[in-house]
Amino acid sequence: MKRQFLAFALLLCLFPLPAAAAKKTVPPKRAKILKFATVAPKGTSFHVALQRMAQQWKSAPGGVNVTIHTDGAMGSESDVVRRMRVGQLHGALLTVTGLADIDPSATALQEMPLVFADLDEVDYVRTHMQAMISERLRRKGFVVLFWADAGWVRFFSRNPAMAPDELRRQKVFVTASSRHQADLMKSLGYDAVPLEFSDALTSLKTGMIDVIPTAPFHALAGQYFTVAKHMLELNWVPLVGALVVTAKEWDALPPETQIAFAKAAAEAGAEIQKRGRAESDQAVAAMKKRGLVTHALTPQARREWEKVAKSLYPSIRGGRVPADVFDEVQRLLLTRRAAIAGTR
Repeated sequence: MKRQFLAFALLLCLFPLPAAAAKKTVPPKRAKILKFATVAPKGTSFHVALQRMAQQWKSAPGGVNVTIHTDGAMGSESDVVRRMRVGQLHGALLTVTGLADIDPSATALQEMPLVFADLDEVDYVRTHMQAMISERLRRKGFVVLFWADAGWVRFFSRNPAMAPDELRRQKVFVTASSRHQADLMKSLGYDAVPLEFSDALTSLKTGMIDVIPTAPFHALAGQYFTVAKHMLELNWVPLVGALVVTAKEWDALPPETQIAFAKAAAEAGAEIQKRGRAESDQAVAAMKKRGLVTHALTPQARREWEKVAKSLYPSIRGGRVPADVFDEVQRLLLTRRAAIAGTR
């Protein structure tokens, strides 16, 4: 009998009880992964701020893991928007160029040359218009978590381009996805070459382009200034962007998670805004030490550039920029300038 008992015990060891009788173990739930993209270079303050936000999202209630693809690794901003629409990406830090692929109303914040006199005006207009533009983006399936800008876009050129006519003698980079921008430039006699930013430095080196309009921090990070060694101190347009996430992913989050994520995103946006503007000036100083030549704008040259910009407005209004938002920008600026004049 003893020998039979030992044999039975051995069988139990070799053949465990059925799962129903065994103690059930539940594997730990894995955090959801959200994929974000940006054309901003890796290691820049933009990327660092997004990484900090990602850490906060991971530790928040209902936290998720966020993977951030930098340097345009997911393609152009138009490519990124397409990827979000099919679920390959879930969010992105986009400039107005990409946001306009979702809804053209975003163009009012950036693509009206020389319409803003200073960054205070940029802040004023965006503060008053961002809710309306965000709502239009929401209707297209995207939630805006923050808006920010990184200072001014300026012209970096192989040869000096103090006046509009000097720019006409050089080949100018325009983003490949912005056909309207290329058409406008060509209508004024400029040699516009549509390209992606990922091809900009090579194109400068080979002579395919001579001029690249971009923010100073981007000219430094992309090393464009090593070829385009001249920068005109003309505040052409502000470089405005927003962090967006697909409404499908956002709406799937519990309310308490949305609150925590929105707070972390707002902090990232404030940091990007503050550091982006400061780094614009710092980038100019750093590039000057390495051979960049800056050219101050003369009063005569300013008048010529303003004439060029204003000649574009009839084509921009109702073309690139919807007429209603174009008019609203002008109304807001007139209101603010009148109020300031009245206090003097």
